[in-house]
Amino acid sequence: METRRAQAVIGLVIVLLTAACGLPRGAALQSEIVKEADTKQPTFDVVDVTRDSVARIKTWPVTGTHEGYSWPNATRGPRSQVIRPGDRLDLVIWDSEENSLLSSPSQKTVAMQGLVVSPSGTIFVPYVDEIVVNGQTPEQARRDIQDKLNTVLPSSQVQIAMTEGAQNSADLVSGIAKPGSYPIPNRDTRILSLISLGGGISPSVRNPVVRLMRDGRSYRIPAKELLANPARNVLVRGGDQVIVEADDRYFTALGASGTEELIYFDRETVTALEAMSMVGGLSETRANPQGVLVLREYPAKTLRADGKGPKMTDTVFVIDLTSADGLFAARNFRIYPGDTIYVTESALTVANTVFAIIGRLFFFESQLANL
Repeated sequence: METRRAQAVIGLVIVLLTAACGLPRGAALQSEIVKEADTKQPTFDVVDVTRDSVARIKTWPVTGTHEGYSWPNATRGPRSQVIRPGDRLDLVIWDSEENSLLSSPSQKTVAMQGLVVSPSGTIFVPYVDEIVVNGQTPEQARRDIQDKLNTVLPSSQVQIAMTEGAQNSADLVSGIAKPGSYPIPNRDTRILSLISLGGGISPSVRNPVVRLMRDGRSYRIPAKELLANPARNVLVRGGDQVIVEADDRYFTALGASGTEELIYFDRETVTALEAMSMVGGLSETRANPQGVLVLREYPAKTLRADGKGPKMTDTVFVIDLTSADGLFAARNFRIYPGDTIYVTESALTVANTVFAIIGRLFFFESQLANL
C-alpha cells in the first residue's frame, strides 16, 4: 500500500513539474531573449546600458520614423500692413477746384470703391493711369497717389482704406479653438499673435506640434519650444497656413510592464526612466527589474565595427534598474520613435509557481495518508 502511494506521489510530481515548465507566461525570461547573442552567428547585438556606455550610445544615429523639426528665422517687419496683389483699396479724392476734372461743383469728393490690386501690383486712377502700390504701406500708397494726382489736380487730397486679400491673410487650419482665415493686422504680426486670434491651441491636442506651410515648404516645431523661445516667434506672411497637430511619435511597451500598448511621446525627448513611468512602472509580481530591454533597428548604412556606432541593425539594449549605475544610465538613455520596451519575466515567477505546486502536492499526499 505504501509503495503504491509513493509511486502515485512520484508520478504526480512528474506531471505537475512538467506542467509547470509549460505554464503560459506573460513575458519571456531575459536569458531566453539574449542567449542568441552568444552563438557563433547571432542575428542581433546585445548592449548593456551603463553610465560608461550611455555616453557612447548617445553618439549613435537617431532612429525612428520622425520627420524632424525645422523652423524659419524670426525677422522684423514694418508695423503697418503692406499692400499685396488681391487686396482691395477704397479711395476718396477731395478736390476743391471749381472746374475739377473728377468732381462736380456741388460735390467736392469722389469715391472710388473696390479697386482690386492687380497681379502686377497696380491700381488704375483716372488721369494718372496705372500706379504701382504693391509692397507699400497704405500711407505710402496714399502719398504716392496724391503726388501723382497733384500734377493734374493741384489741390486734390486722397484718403485710402485697405481690405486684405488672400496674400494679406493667413489660415489657421486645425488644432485651434476657432479655425479660419484671418487678415494679418500688420506686418509685425507674429505667429503666436495669429494663434491667439484663433482662440489659442485646443487643449485636446496631445503634446501639440505647430506646422507652418509657407511657399511650398513645411516647417514643424514643438508648441512648447515656440512658447518658450521668443526667437521662434516668427513673422506671419500672407498665404501662411498654420496647423496644430498631435505629436505622432510613439514607442511600444510589452512584457511585464504596467501596460502593453503604443505609448505616444508627451514631451520632446523621453529617457528610459521616464518611459518606465509612462508605461505605469513594472509589474510587482512578474517583472524582472534587471532585464528591461529596449529593442531598436538601425539602418544598415549606419553600422560600424569600430565601436563608434551600432554593429548590427537589430540591437537589444539591456538596462538593470536594481543598481545605481543602471538607474543613472536609464535616466540618460534616450528612447527613440519606434523603439520597443520589453520588460522580461522574473525567474522567481516560475519558482513561485513550482513552490505552489509542491505545496499542493504535499497537501495531496497528506490527504492520501488519511485514506
